[in-house]
Amino acid sequence: MEIPLSGNEFTQARLLGPNDENFQAIESRYPVTLSVKDGAVKISGPDSVPVKIVSRLIKELAAVAEKGHEISPADVRAAMDALAEGQDLNLNELYSEIICTTARGKPIRAKTPGQRKYIKAIRDNFILFATGPAGTGKTYLAVCEAVSMLKANKVNRVVLVRPAVEAGESLGYLPGDLREKVEPYVRPLYDAFYDLLSPERFLRYVDKGVIEIVPLAYMRGRTLNESFIILDEAQNTTPKQMKMFLTRLGFGSKAVVTGDITQIDLPGGAPSGLRSVREILGGIKGIGFLDLSHADVVRHEIVQKIVQAYSRYEQEHEQK
Repeated sequence: MEIPLSGNEFTQARLLGPNDENFQAIESRYPVTLSVKDGAVKISGPDSVPVKIVSRLIKELAAVAEKGHEISPADVRAAMDALAEGQDLNLNELYSEIICTTARGKPIRAKTPGQRKYIKAIRDNFILFATGPAGTGKTYLAVCEAVSMLKANKVNRVVLVRPAVEAGESLGYLPGDLREKVEPYVRPLYDAFYDLLSPERFLRYVDKGVIEIVPLAYMRGRTLNESFIILDEAQNTTPKQMKMFLTRLGFGSKAVVTGDITQIDLPGGAPSGLRSVREILGGIKGIGFLDLSHADVVRHEIVQKIVQAYSRYEQEHEQK
């Protein structure tokens, strides 16, 4: 099967990827051979089914490359995972929508259909609960949307909340002020903001209270208006803590609650508030739930394999 390519040699280079790594990723997943000759991609293989799948994938990738977008092997693997999961693949839509830009001007986009649904769900709900394994972009994309809304003056403040499970929510014995006490627990959120705002601008926002870092225990008694609130690592909240957090939401505010229910670290086998919240709040208008899967993992390829291996291991031991 042949797929004609429009555009110039730069389009072809973007499609092939650095050192033809994009095509190598496809050939390592499917029993096909890819080659480019006379302005067309030739797909050959012993089985017509994978040839048709790869043909669809190449057409999607070529359309993106023709519009000038760079395509990485990680992008190709994410697209192949989406196809394997039976997700509706439309790479043009993924690449055309920019969530925000980094401090260096790099556009940030959803990498998978699941991530695109995540961003839409954040925008469509007052409160969104997002669960999924490591590397699915739960925290980073929430921060991206928070920064986008902050820059557009849709909110006046961003509040970062995380349970300090390792310290039992008792931070008083740690040296320094409140910010210095809680920094170790919100470092992943810091990393995301450094990427999007630059460290200097981020610290200015923190000093002015535009961005606030709060341990979960310190949220009691507050009402947050016109704020974008992110509760990260929510699997480590108790049901009472979850209720307390959710009732802090004020007028003009939005909350995103993220977590991975396979990584609960609560001491003494305490129940997780993230596990029960869907049963309690499901069906309430303005509250959404979204589950990301290993198909949405966009870190190094080995992370996807680790997530899948642990998932298989846990399922086998639960059955036993």
